[in-house]
Amino acid sequence: MIIDAGEPEQESAFWHQLLGGSITKTANHHFLQVDGHPVFVVQRAPGHVPPDWPEGRPQQMHIDLTTDDLAAADKIACAAGARRLRPMDDVDPSSPGGSRVYASPAGHPFRLRST
Repeated sequence: MIIDAGEPEQESAFWHQLLGGSITKTANHHFLQVDGHPVFVVQRAPGHVPPDWPEGRPQQMHIDLTTDDLAAADKIACAAGARRLRPMDDVDPSSPGGSRVYASPAGHPFRLRST
């Protein structure tokens, strides 16, 4: 999966903090691998305009991630630079199947869902 970003450094650092793994960088691409497997390529996209989901510009993609601890994953995501797209009190983080929706630093929506 390739993710466009005006500033690949910030976007790749965000996903690295959230998912772990390692990053290999070139001038225009940052390759994120987790457990030796490719996950994302963050691509420099000058003039990138982030989606304004759900009210404005449509999302270009969204990513769903599952976690055993939604409250802990929320803290990690926000500390790494995620922005909540819905209020925090819209879900009980301990309920099975609960989820929260965020945007990455480049504005790409993603969801953390409890298992």
